[in-house]
Amino acid sequence: MNASTWISRSVSRLRAPAAAKTAEAAVDTAAKKKEKAKPELPPRSLSERLDATLRRHGEAMAPRALRRALTDLQAVVDARVSEVEAGRRACEVMRWYAELDAAERRDVWLLISERFAPDGKKLSSARARHEAAVGTADEGQAEVHLRRALVSPRARLLQRFTIDPEGMRFLLDLRAELLPQVKGERRFVPLDAELEHLFSTWFDVAFLDLRRISWDSPASLIEKLIQYEAVHDIKSWADVKNRLDSDRRCYGFFHPRLPDVPLIFVEVALVDHISDGIVPLLDEAAALASADKATTAIFYSISNTQTGLRGVSFGDSLIKRVVETLQAEFPKLKVFATLSPIPGFRQWLGKHAAEMLLRLDDKRAAELGRALGSLPPTPDRLLAAADEALALEPKSPVRQTLMQCAAEYLGRATIEGKPVDPVARFHLGNGARVERLNWAGDPSPKGLKQSYGLMVNYLYDLKRLDKHRALLAQGKVAVSGDVDGLFLKG
Repeated sequence: MNASTWISRSVSRLRAPAAAKTAEAAVDTAAKKKEKAKPELPPRSLSERLDATLRRHGEAMAPRALRRALTDLQAVVDARVSEVEAGRRACEVMRWYAELDAAERRDVWLLISERFAPDGKKLSSARARHEAAVGTADEGQAEVHLRRALVSPRARLLQRFTIDPEGMRFLLDLRAELLPQVKGERRFVPLDAELEHLFSTWFDVAFLDLRRISWDSPASLIEKLIQYEAVHDIKSWADVKNRLDSDRRCYGFFHPRLPDVPLIFVEVALVDHISDGIVPLLDEAAALASADKATTAIFYSISNTQTGLRGVSFGDSLIKRVVETLQAEFPKLKVFATLSPIPGFRQWLGKHAAEMLLRLDDKRAAELGRALGSLPPTPDRLLAAADEALALEPKSPVRQTLMQCAAEYLGRATIEGKPVDPVARFHLGNGARVERLNWAGDPSPKGLKQSYGLMVNYLYDLKRLDKHRALLAQGKVAVSGDVDGLFLKG
């Protein structure tokens, strides 16, 4: 073999592995492309997963674990066991549930939603029987039969969790975690609806205690105020002490199963006039007023503490009970009003500024245009100028326009007959009226972000609460003469 032939064969042997690797890589690439080309399998239903043997990619619980979880839940609701034993089993479920990750908990919610529904056949039969009995002597009994058919094993399961002292806390936390998922996963709707219905009964105001929270309350309770304050953040212990001082009051509703946690609390300032700004009320250096001489109670912060109780309303009852308590302690109190944020105003104006500008009369539009440097005035210029709200003079056309727009937002902006603003919806639904708008009422970054610093007083005229609620039922908002004078004419 000559040297030329030997070199040629050596090179061929060196190239062979590289060629093999290249071919192998090409096969892998082709295989991956083929795998990607396969259509993704549709997600399996809960029934299919329970009947399966292996977990599919993307599923949280393996079929065996899913079946075991279902068995444990069924054991809790078993009608053959005593309440004591049912409570013990529920406690075991709460223990292993606490160890699950978020995806696995979703599987448990699906089990409760779908596997503990009312019996479809019994419900259909009961409904037909009731429809046939309407207008006859058997209607009452048919209604009882229908009501019983509507009661689901799901409700019984949830009720048995409350046998354990920690069961109520468990269910509240479960719903708080569930709520953000309901909109995207409609299969959770039955569980959410069942919990809301049960909570509306368990947390009826007849079962709640109204308690005053003072500086002498346990430190752990005062810490709850700091934790849950949702309107004006509490910055320090000195801040919270100021809010509980002699010319201040704080009251909360408590449930017997959650004795150390206020479900909702309200902070009240006892003063001699309707307050127009939050800064003086929160001023730690301000001199104490004489509560005995106060003529006005200002509700300046109302905070719900339990996300899991969304949809369960007891705020109106809280205010009524607090008013009664304050009147009994301070007979000179005659005026009951709020100093409230306007949380949705800035966002609303961003969408409706053009519409508001079109409704200005020619004179006001010209004045505003000159102030903005744009004739006619434009939404962009108005919103940009509003960002400097605190620097605006009292006679500024921009300031006057913002006040008018805020009046429109609170007094006329409604959805299905209810105010757009959530705080307005709450107080107006309780029978209050929009009393006064306060410029720079909350100059904090939060206040500027929500409403350019504007705040509002809602007045609780105790003799006209029912009249105002009746107006709202007709889609009309009760407002004072001052607020009515701010409405745009167009």
